[in-house]
Amino acid sequence: MTEERWQKLTYWPLVVASLAFIAAYSWQVIANLQGPEYATMRLVMAVTWVMFAIDYLVRLGLTPKKGAWFRAHLFDLAVVVLPVLKPLRLIRAITEIQKMSRGDQLRTQAAVLAGGTVAILIWICSLAVLEAERPAPGANILNFGDAIWWAFVTVTTVGYGDLYPITAWGRIVAVVLMSVGIGVVGVVTATTASWFVERAATLSGNDDQEAATRGQVRELSRQLEAAVKGLPKGADESSPRQTRADPPPASS
Repeated sequence: MTEERWQKLTYWPLVVASLAFIAAYSWQVIANLQGPEYATMRLVMAVTWVMFAIDYLVRLGLTPKKGAWFRAHLFDLAVVVLPVLKPLRLIRAITEIQKMSRGDQLRTQAAVLAGGTVAILIWICSLAVLEAERPAPGANILNFGDAIWWAFVTVTTVGYGDLYPITAWGRIVAVVLMSVGIGVVGVVTATTASWFVERAATLSGNDDQEAATRGQVRELSRQLEAAVKGLPKGADESSPRQTRADPPPASS
């Protein structure tokens, strides 16, 4: 068993576990469950936590360079430590589905990644802030509709101020949403500008200023290398060179 094979075997089961977590967490918070139903949902969430913890420990055990692997997979550790981050695993699944259906262009992947991240974070942060604010005295976010509205205006950095968290955990969630909102605005702006520039170059028929991608440069390098290998040996030495012509002999 290798880490790559383990990842292939556990990829979609962990995606299903992420869906199960978000479904259980949503039902628990929105319905404000109590008693046996609450215990059932907490059990489902605990099972998903165990699955992610086992996956993390197995992958760490399979890799030969554990220190480098640990530093490169801090997000996976955060998913284990903070269960609320588990639904972010769905972003990877969205990206994989997009690759299979629409290709792997960087611009499209960026748009899918940004949209998926915002949608999942809005949903999860709405649940988190509602769970934190609802029992607090003097809170103004008391139902899921208010929580969704607050999450939308926060992630877009609009911030009307009609709804706001008063608890420490609620404010932490707000900071996360605002930080993500700034990043998403940058991604969307850059993606839109790139599309307009490429479209304008296509319509004008002038693509001299369009930058080549690394893949295009590598492909051109391979073609040049193949062309050089196809030349006969010593072709560069036998190629005609410019020499000074001798003057014609004088006629008698």
